[in-house]
Amino acid sequence: MRLIIFSRSGELYSTRSLYRAAKGRNHYVKVIDHMYCDLVVSDQGNKLFYHGQEIKGYDGAIPRIGNTVTKHGGAVVRHIETMGIYSTLKAESLMRARDKLSCLQLLAASGIKVPNTLYSANDMFLDDVIDEIKDYPKIIKLISGTHGLGVMKADNKGQLESTVEMLLGLKQKILIQRFIKESSGSDIRAFVVDGEVVASMVRSAKDGEFRSNLHRGATAQKIVLTNEERETALKSTRIMGLDVAGVDMLRSDRGPLVIEVNASPGLEGIETVTKVDVAKKIIQLVERKIRGK
Repeated sequence: MRLIIFSRSGELYSTRSLYRAAKGRNHYVKVIDHMYCDLVVSDQGNKLFYHGQEIKGYDGAIPRIGNTVTKHGGAVVRHIETMGIYSTLKAESLMRARDKLSCLQLLAASGIKVPNTLYSANDMFLDDVIDEIKDYPKIIKLISGTHGLGVMKADNKGQLESTVEMLLGLKQKILIQRFIKESSGSDIRAFVVDGEVVASMVRSAKDGEFRSNLHRGATAQKIVLTNEERETALKSTRIMGLDVAGVDMLRSDRGPLVIEVNASPGLEGIETVTKVDVAKKIIQLVERKIRGK
């Protein structure tokens, strides 16, 4: 099969891992930086160009779309979908999952437990609704944040008000959430491929830090999910319409709470910690989907 990996760099861990897995299964693979793709839209057939050369004759694609280029990456993914190329990531699913508010709205409406969350575009009436998010500390998140960036903790009302005022003054869209104390600075990443949790780990924040992102110095270890955690991860992935996803959850007194569904999850942390060849499982997914067509 002829496969495309959309990635900003062939040197990134996830890209290298996917490339190795695809070559190991005797596929032709081309790494393409989606930011250098030109899209030709025509009622005679859409076309994709990369560095001025037409890209055609490919069977499948594995998009690796970073948070900062979601809109352009989504346009490229949507374009190859119209060309009949199978993609492990659908454009609409990317946009749905990448918007933290939309993701939580859809999950909660489908019965998935999430942290109580408040979205605000102004602080005029914040006092009237803030008690919906009970107790302090509270978490403040930028809707567009990633890797723990744009995530802050307010220990009291004064900190909350000053932080919210600053962010809204900078025209940022924010979420305010209940801080889940019982999670003890840890979260779970369940990696889902084609309706199966193929690997899972727990990440624990370093001393003095509440964010459990590996990019912020957290440690991680392999874990076995409970049945409820596994079913929550699988259902969340289905709701988002994803074939591949990283579902992040907090262990709480109410059971697992989903805090994010990552539509383009990295492979380095999960493969290093669990020793599972997740990239190979993604390539096998591509094979099944293409043969099914």
